[in-house]
Amino acid sequence: MRHVIALDVGGTGMKAALVGADGTLLYEARRATGRERGADAVVEGILGFAAELYAHGRERYGTAAVAAGVAVPGIVDPDRGVAVYAANLGWRDVPLRALLTRRLGGLPVALGHDVRTGGLAEGRVGAGRGADRFLFVPLGTGIAGAIGIGGAIEAGAHGYAGEIGHIVVRPGGPACGCGQRGCLETLASASAVSRAWAAASGDPEADAADCAKAVESGDARAAAVWRDAVDALADGLVTALTLLDPRTLIIGGGLAEAGETLFTPLRAAVEERVTFQKLPAIVPAALGDTAGCLGAGLLAWDLLASSEVSA
Repeated sequence: MRHVIALDVGGTGMKAALVGADGTLLYEARRATGRERGADAVVEGILGFAAELYAHGRERYGTAAVAAGVAVPGIVDPDRGVAVYAANLGWRDVPLRALLTRRLGGLPVALGHDVRTGGLAEGRVGAGRGADRFLFVPLGTGIAGAIGIGGAIEAGAHGYAGEIGHIVVRPGGPACGCGQRGCLETLASASAVSRAWAAASGDPEADAADCAKAVESGDARAAAVWRDAVDALADGLVTALTLLDPRTLIIGGGLAEAGETLFTPLRAAVEERVTFQKLPAIVPAALGDTAGCLGAGLLAWDLLASSEVSA
């Protein structure tokens, strides 16, 4: 069984898989990232996890993995194979591709940004399947984006394309970690909704999921919090679709788990704002938390295909 190793590294957990040539997840495993032990321990944990997957594949299928793909958060330089910076993991300039290649006996390794990698999977085998141009926007702790064109992800000239969360939608609004005020992710991320609902409800433990449930039960305070977030999100998305003209707009992340409580008002709010723009299909992400692993696997298969073509 020809397969590749796929790793999706998050701030608190890692997901790993063996992925077949047709995109099938042949084997899955999870473990903690262990960031409390420091950046060096995190890196060693990634290398060890990959080595375990490599050994498992050989034992189970009688043949070694042919490549590996890894998705990591933060700033990534995929061309050099370097994990440049990740605040949640505490690392800087980690030559992850070289380290993994060495640990895996010379195996070719592809390195990618976690959101773009998840977007690649959603666009190619998930909710955007068949769309020549799509925009993937996960609404989680922050808001990021992946621009899909012709089955590939556009990273931009410097690797920063798709950072829709830092479009300013409310000038002078809440301070953002990027240094601006009123960025989309300060108003419409799952974290932003959690903060707003905790304040409005008086329950410091309340989160975005609680807000969605309160909206569904008819709570007026929750409806106001939700409406503010949806309005801000619609403003940001219309700016993005004006620039990018995607055929499909894929919304994922924790906030999307609210289903039609989010999508019904969001579709209406976007439609109200467009004038000359063509309205894209606005759909929920389909792959859930497997998107990162699937995307990492696709990166590995793509790397292998390009190597075979150039050989």
